[in-house]
Amino acid sequence: MEKIIECGFFCANLLAELSGISLKHLNKTVKKSIGFLLAAILGGGLAVYGCAKKQPELSWSLDKSEASVRLKQFLTAQEAQARALAKQDGNKLPSDFDAFYQAAETGDWQDATNLFQQMRKRLDGDSRLLGSWWSATLDAAGVFWTFPPGDKYAIAFGNDIIQSIPAGSIYFGGADPGRFVVTALMESHADGKPFFMLSQNPLTDATYLHYLRAMYGGKIHTPTDEDLQKSFQDYTTDAQRRQTHDQQFPNEPKQLKPGEEVRLDSNGRIQMSGQMNVIGVRELLTKTIFDKNPDRKFYVVEGFPLDWMYPYLEPHGLIMKINRQQLPELSDEIVQRDRDYWTKYMMPMMGGWLKPDTTIGEVAAFVEKIHGKKGLSGFAGDPQFVQSEYWCNNFSKLRSSIGGLYAWQARHARDDAEKKRMNDAADFAFRQAWTLCPYSLETVFRYGGFLTSQNRRTDALLVAETAAKMPEMKGNGQLRSFVTALGNPNLNVK
Repeated sequence: MEKIIECGFFCANLLAELSGISLKHLNKTVKKSIGFLLAAILGGGLAVYGCAKKQPELSWSLDKSEASVRLKQFLTAQEAQARALAKQDGNKLPSDFDAFYQAAETGDWQDATNLFQQMRKRLDGDSRLLGSWWSATLDAAGVFWTFPPGDKYAIAFGNDIIQSIPAGSIYFGGADPGRFVVTALMESHADGKPFFMLSQNPLTDATYLHYLRAMYGGKIHTPTDEDLQKSFQDYTTDAQRRQTHDQQFPNEPKQLKPGEEVRLDSNGRIQMSGQMNVIGVRELLTKTIFDKNPDRKFYVVEGFPLDWMYPYLEPHGLIMKINRQQLPELSDEIVQRDRDYWTKYMMPMMGGWLKPDTTIGEVAAFVEKIHGKKGLSGFAGDPQFVQSEYWCNNFSKLRSSIGGLYAWQARHARDDAEKKRMNDAADFAFRQAWTLCPYSLETVFRYGGFLTSQNRRTDALLVAETAAKMPEMKGNGQLRSFVTALGNPNLNVK
């Protein structure tokens, strides 16, 4: 638990840095609550959307899915791939393996998920069983985590991302839907058709890298064990340099990021144990993949923000494109195309009422009626969507990630006019994200931080207080702590 909280401290400070908030004067209880909250929604390798994810109905099965044929084909392919990998690596499959795939391929959600958890426990107790076959089976199990809650939106999410990515590209998946939904609906994940899917979170796992090489080796550069070791060594060297700086110059700004745990043992050897250290290694690995595949186009669903990507990113439908060269700015054309895309995309979900000049007060009134009181009379959107916490959170996450990109561009703008243009784009993207899911904790924190950085504390409080009224947030102490933090007179704005 403490590791999660420490991870949250990093996330809290990261978002504070992104939005211009200083948290150093907040009392310890508030900081800890915010840290725990943000750990749950951003850090620790957890699914970004897990905080609001409900279990599906126990009666759900693949037979009820609009994509049942495709999903069953995928599960059959994953079983064959897992068996082949286990044989190749000399791994003995656990006793639950056969039963899991039998339940999965008959579409029994409850049995499949129970058997998968039993397999996971066996692996925890006997690491000799663990191998790259597990990554293939994890992708299979992901079907049962991501499709039941709002099946038509899972299909839309996956298909719209897949159709937006050119054939032969490399796609960095993020969190549960960005990995598992896309993997299951691709023409062939194992063959890299129509593109190559690499998940960000497990990149520091050698067995996952073996899984990637078994699928994609010879077609693209997939990280080798040497790449993993070099990324670890490079990160360690840099972390030690920054730790030494912080010790030698205690009055200067800290170079170690909050949550990075770096210390020397009694023999003078560097020791690192924080989740943020793992993210630091992962960041270097994604850059290695990008650099060593210069002839490929790259796309990403943001899981945890990776600093190196921001100068290269531009909005691309639901996701983002990683350009080969850094962009000096996001052009009016890019911003307008993104705005038009999301306005059109959200219309069947939420109706077409939200405009760039719609005020935060008007948005608050709308979401309190639709999401809060479930007053759907006269609602021009889709009741099924607003009643699905899972997919409200997912699409809100996608939009708030793009809002975060605009906010980053604003902080690095070359002049005041460019800064205002990017801040305006960020504000509208965040309003759209908040409309999609006013109780998305990540969106509320990101938007609240952005507004505070713009000296709009009253608006930030309205966002947080409205979120706290949502039924899904009833009794949520972390959100209440955020409301308290925003109203705290010791909350400095840079």
